[in-house]
Amino acid sequence: MGSKLILFLLTLLLIAESVNASRTTNSYDGNIYPLYAGNGSLVPPPISLGEALKNHRIIVLAFYLDDSAESKIFAPVLSEVQRLWGRSIELIILPTDPLQWQSNSDPLQPAYYWHGRIPQVVVIDKSGTILMDEEGQVPIEIINKAISRASGRESSFEPKESETLSFNELNSELVSQN
Repeated sequence: MGSKLILFLLTLLLIAESVNASRTTNSYDGNIYPLYAGNGSLVPPPISLGEALKNHRIIVLAFYLDDSAESKIFAPVLSEVQRLWGRSIELIILPTDPLQWQSNSDPLQPAYYWHGRIPQVVVIDKSGTILMDEEGQVPIEIINKAISRASGRESSFEPKESETLSFNELNSELVSQN
C-alpha cells in the first residue's frame, strides 16, 4: 500500500504542469499591478470616474487588460505616476473587458474615453477638459507634463530620460537616466 501511494504521488508530480508568469506574453497571470508593478493598491480605483469629475479632481484615467503584454510592460509607469503625484490626482486604472458593453455617450462613464486599444492613458483637468489622450507605451515624461499643466505645478521628479528595469523575473520599476 505504501509503495503504491508513493508511486501515485510521484506520478502526480510528473504530470503537474508548472505555472509561469511572463511579462512578454499575452497570457493571463492574475492582476498585473501587484505582479509586474509591485503595487496592488492601484486596482480597483478608490473612486469612480463620475465622482472624480463631480469633485473637480485631476484625473489620470488608464485602460488595460490583465492578459496583455503591452499592459504588463506599461504597469510600472502607472505605479510611478502614483508615487510622484500621490493624492494630488485621481489615478483611475480600469480593465477594458466591462467597457465593451457600456454606452460611450456619457462623459461621466469610462467607456466615453476608451478608444478600443490598450494601454491607453487620458489626463483630465479639474474642469473636465482632456489634456492628454495617448495609446501604447506612453513615456512618463508626457504624462507628467499633462498633469503639471492640469495642476499648475511641476512634478517632484523630472527625469531627462526614463527606462523600465526589471529587478526580478516579474517585477520592474521605472528609473531615471539623468
